[in-house]
Amino acid sequence: MERGKTIPKLQWLAWANAGVLLVASWFAIAGLSLQTQPGAEVVAVVFPPWWNAQRAFLASASADAAIVRITAVPSLLVVRPNRHDGLTRLRQAGAWLVMNPQAIAACFSK
Repeated sequence: MERGKTIPKLQWLAWANAGVLLVASWFAIAGLSLQTQPGAEVVAVVFPPWWNAQRAFLASASADAAIVRITAVPSLLVVRPNRHDGLTRLRQAGAWLVMNPQAIAACFSK
């Protein structure tokens, strides 16, 4: 009977390891596919999810970025940053993530 109890514990550990590898590979693939290209003219900007559209617009305007398109998520905008330090200014304005806009086009269209 003792042997029957140890096998499920080992199976649980194997499943947990497989799950960790799956999540880690998903993050790695997402990170590589969402990267912006150097010198990109248009980028997608993710602001904190609790921000409303007005606050995201004000943050983009304070970074001197022109809004190209809005999405179904109010805190996710597609903008054209200023050529001089535009991405740095967006991050200083509160942007969490700057990514390739084509990667989110199908998912967050309004």
